Amino acid sequence: MTSSVLDTLRGTIVVSCQADPGLPLDDPKHIAALARSVILGGATGVRIQGRDNIAAVRAATDLPLIGLIKADQPGSDVYITPTLSDVAAVIAAGADVVAFDATSRPRPESVASLCAATRQAGRLSMADVSTASEAVAAMEAGADVVSTTMSGYTPYSRQQQTADFELMAELARLGVPFAAEGRIWSGAEARRCLDLGAAFVVVGGAITRPDAITRRFIEEAAPTPSLKLAGRPSR
Repeated sequence: MTSSVLDTLRGTIVVSCQADPGLPLDDPKHIAALARSVILGGATGVRIQGRDNIAAVRAATDLPLIGLIKADQPGSDVYITPTLSDVAAVIAAGADVVAFDATSRPRPESVASLCAATRQAGRLSMADVSTASEAVAAMEAGADVVSTTMSGYTPYSRQQQTADFELMAELARLGVPFAAEGRIWSGAEARRCLDLGAAFVVVGGAITRPDAITRRFIEEAAPTPSLKLAGRPSR
């Protein structure tokens, strides 16, 4: 992790600014406003999904931008920047780092090909993994850094409601450079990730999803389990 971008992010908080399709914030100008807001709060970089959103945020800031595209693929559960065309779109939109699913599930493009295309364009690759073995394989395939993003989202990884601190400890023991991401709900948990060896921490829903944040407050404040909640079911 010798690049200037990754050195800038070391020991800091990156914020994922995303909105599910159909939600009020699902618009490039709103995502850009979210990005500007978290940067005002001290985020050193952002993680952004979607070509138009990446372009809008790139126009709003020069800070490190991790980009990805979510696209369903027939015959594969891999959907985070799954193809070379998706990598090209992320790069063209202005991302500094290309994030992609690097799990061992059946996939439309190899991890090595995604890393090679990213490197050829002069950008950095971030491999989202769910296990330590996937992380090692991704680094051998040419990834610049891995992320714990997919832990709990593959059937063979740990299924839990909290961040996968055990995976982080494994990666640190193996000497794999990693970012911590996934189910990190507090500053104290982010500090624990850094203490376990994370190069930086990516936080999303705890900061930038007001519907989910509100839902958690209501659920925690409910005097009885019968309190009715409006809106969408919990993610």
